[in-house]
Amino acid sequence: MIAPIWITDAQDWNTRLQTLPKAHILQSWEWGEFKHRTTGWTPERIFYHNEAGELVAAASLLTRRIGPLQVLYIPKGPIFRDLEPTTLAPVLEHLQGLARKRLAVWLKIDPDVIAATGLPDDSAPEHPNVPNIQGQAVLRELRQKNWRFSPSQVQFRNTMLLDLTRNEDELLADMNQSTRRKIRLAEKGGVTVRTTSDEADMRTLYDIYAVTGQRQGFTTRPFAYYLDLWKTMLDAGFAQVFIAEAEQKALAGVVLFRFAQTAWYFYGMSSNESRDLQPTYALQWAAIRWAKTQGCTVYDWWGAPNEFTEADPMWGVYRFKEGFGGTITRHIGAWDSIPYPPLYWVYEQAVPRIIGLLRRRSASNRSQATE
Repeated sequence: MIAPIWITDAQDWNTRLQTLPKAHILQSWEWGEFKHRTTGWTPERIFYHNEAGELVAAASLLTRRIGPLQVLYIPKGPIFRDLEPTTLAPVLEHLQGLARKRLAVWLKIDPDVIAATGLPDDSAPEHPNVPNIQGQAVLRELRQKNWRFSPSQVQFRNTMLLDLTRNEDELLADMNQSTRRKIRLAEKGGVTVRTTSDEADMRTLYDIYAVTGQRQGFTTRPFAYYLDLWKTMLDAGFAQVFIAEAEQKALAGVVLFRFAQTAWYFYGMSSNESRDLQPTYALQWAAIRWAKTQGCTVYDWWGAPNEFTEADPMWGVYRFKEGFGGTITRHIGAWDSIPYPPLYWVYEQAVPRIIGLLRRRSASNRSQATE
């Protein structure tokens, strides 16, 4: 018997959540509150206890209303003590029941469960494809319970994980020769790295982030969004901001998140100036060493290509990360439970058409008003 208990105390949630393996920053209390402030998701926190009163799973459940409809989402969760069927099945069944009771269009889960490591096609001997037995069992369980692999993968499905239990010499030895050389070049070139929590520094890094977005082709949000997130996590002790400089000029930055024993490279930015000084390599080496001092055992590079080919938009970033060593890790990804298929059809088909019609009418009215 697995019993759900709703939690309303932030310290209780974060403290006990971190006792579970694979506790994730996106399941932290602060992340749920941040999403509520900035994007309208309403968080609920649920602990699951077994008959002995032991904590066996947790889910920070986000709900968002879209007109009369609502959708449910558990980013990088639920989190399980183990992946045995006696734990997994009742938690999934409870969540599916909750979605039915609330007449949800869909419930999306994205547990941080590993499906396999290495490249899927065995194209490189240094990255052999190794299926994860437990992860494959979870996939079978999801299919048997009528979950669908989600067409909308909100978070990165693949990433690279760096083992921080090794000492610095071992970490350096596992990097490729080019990466080690660029770390030394940055040091010889006078690049220094410091940590900061100053808002002016974060504004500087945001400006560099906007430049990075233009160069790499990704969209950035307003500064207020990132400042809110970065300061929220800094104040909670779940983040560190690094800035790389040369001759007192900011060249690049990293925003690292930390929760339990994992550090995540969430945000990176670099200017178009002095790139030959290799400030991004100095930054990553500083961030990795800092994570070790915080007791982290894993450095999650937070993102790898969906398809490991040069055509993938993340290929260049992946090659940069690969140079630091680490293991290619492929997760099971996000899965959707559809309690009421007619509602799902309305959401996926009718609602976009209605919104499109309203936009066209609005555009037509504006055009007529200017004639």
